[in-house]
Amino acid sequence: MKRMKWLFSLSTAILSAVVILGISLPRLAAKADNPSTAGPEIKIDNFSFGPDVTIASGTTVTWTNHDDVPHVVASDSNVFKSKALDTDDRFSYTFTKPGTYVYYCTVHPRMTAKVVVQ
Repeated sequence: MKRMKWLFSLSTAILSAVVILGISLPRLAAKADNPSTAGPEIKIDNFSFGPDVTIASGTTVTWTNHDDVPHVVASDSNVFKSKALDTDDRFSYTFTKPGTYVYYCTVHPRMTAKVVVQ
């Protein structure tokens, strides 16, 4: 019984550390597996995307919603589209072909930005 309490206390401490530090185990594993393709993070904040980015082909871009309302990240050429992102949700896409990718929020179409892939 003491061992169960000890294991419970340990697992609770670990979970608390993960929550407090904001650690995402799958995200850490993805970065460790392929750090050269980890790319910029684009913030969704105050009903805007930022910043526009220029990247190399093969780079993964991640969007994070910091607003209190949902947003959907979608390219105007239907190359990528996220699910509805609630506060602090993330969406990533790996760009494999050069070009300029204009994207917008399908919920708030005035929100636009671009990714340039070289």
